[in-house]
Amino acid sequence: MGRAFVYVIVGGGVAAGYAALEFTKRGISSGELCIISDEPVAPYERPALSKGYLLPEAPARLPSFHTCVGENEERQTPKWYKERGIELVLGTRVKSADLKRNTLLTSTGETISYKFLIIATGARALKLEEFGVKGSDAENVCYLRDLADANRVVDVMQSCTGGNAVVIGGGYIGMECAASLVINKINVTMVFPEAHCMARLFTPEIASFYEGYYESKGVKFVKGTVLSSFEFDSNGKVAAVILRDGNRLPADMVVVGIGIRPNTTLFEGQLALEKGGIKVNGRLQASNSNGSVYAVGDVATFPVKLFGETRRLEHVDSARKSARYAVAAIMDPENTGEFDYLPFFYSRVFALSWQFYGDIGGEVIHFGDFSGGKFGAYWVSNGHLVGSFLEGGTKEEYKAISKATRLKPAIDDLAMLETQGLGFALAVSQRPSASPPVEISSSTATSTVVLERPVYVLHVTAGVLVAAAVSAFAYWYGRRRRRW
Repeated sequence: MGRAFVYVIVGGGVAAGYAALEFTKRGISSGELCIISDEPVAPYERPALSKGYLLPEAPARLPSFHTCVGENEERQTPKWYKERGIELVLGTRVKSADLKRNTLLTSTGETISYKFLIIATGARALKLEEFGVKGSDAENVCYLRDLADANRVVDVMQSCTGGNAVVIGGGYIGMECAASLVINKINVTMVFPEAHCMARLFTPEIASFYEGYYESKGVKFVKGTVLSSFEFDSNGKVAAVILRDGNRLPADMVVVGIGIRPNTTLFEGQLALEKGGIKVNGRLQASNSNGSVYAVGDVATFPVKLFGETRRLEHVDSARKSARYAVAAIMDPENTGEFDYLPFFYSRVFALSWQFYGDIGGEVIHFGDFSGGKFGAYWVSNGHLVGSFLEGGTKEEYKAISKATRLKPAIDDLAMLETQGLGFALAVSQRPSASPPVEISSSTATSTVVLERPVYVLHVTAGVLVAAAVSAFAYWYGRRRRRW
């Protein structure tokens, strides 16, 4: 028993949905594409699970957040796939893969063959048991990785309004779930081993702002320690969290967000792995797959041209863009260059919204109003801008820091950069681009990065000064208006 398709996607997350949309835009025929997913629903926008899905009023529910509404594209319901002749094999796990024979064996015993395979298996949540702590199976201990997890969080959350929640982990899931729990009128304590929240990205100064904001909403922080064990009640539910430093935290529910691990098991021994993911080249092809296997999203370790090194990025933007690129590389290889991705991360919690582009290497320069207004930071490495962060920006301002980061302009004076603040990115983003490119060595590898030749230095300098002056006046004027 078996079926054959030209294109097969293994995994039914964000990347699968965006790849499917790209396939249809490029004119695949009915019956050519198959998506195999162990989830029982069509691909959906995963960020909705830690945001709109947990809200107490008008919560997001399917079909409202099927892909690809995250980028204002079509909403791909099961009907959408059917109308386009795309085979959705849902609630089905792939038991084994034979990449030499281009075949997959599913949990139902079906053999599915392919000409091109896109691996979009994503990642799974790390479990407490992997760190020697038992109790994940308690009914009030929650993770958040898929729709089933989200439903469990909602059920437990609704049963303990006014109670106590302990959030284990200070990263994305921890921060976003903590905000949702507070909105649901639950007392929240966050526990993590680092010195501050979002330690992989935030500087201490940036983290201090967000921690202060969370504390103003009632969230408590216990830093520099980890979960040691649980205390259970007579019904087997967690009643308290015991920390390694000896603290005991009463708990009506526990949310665990301690990281993820890429789902590579199917392909171990057949494909090269690097940095926890499947190693791919600049065209997202697995290096030892004869060009027929591609990997995208959280599971892929790919070359980031801008920084001359391989990265595995855990964010929805990377999943969306890498999926679309892989389809282009498969269907139009002659006109598709290498994947050129600018790392991008964002989050929205409470009334806050931030975006980050690039890398966090080198020296950090902060700017703006950390007392509650618009603020940000630049990262400078080997004399060039490599990363930009902004809280509270407009669409145009976020676009400006993105473009400025991609251009990697030379930074000669860090003090001046601090003074110019956001005005620097605004000016650089308007730089004329008519000059021919010149190559400079990357700071992290032997590959090169293309930058525009700086023949408009006087124009840019003037623009920076004007933008800085405008920003300073706007800040002064805004302060006066607030006093009025």
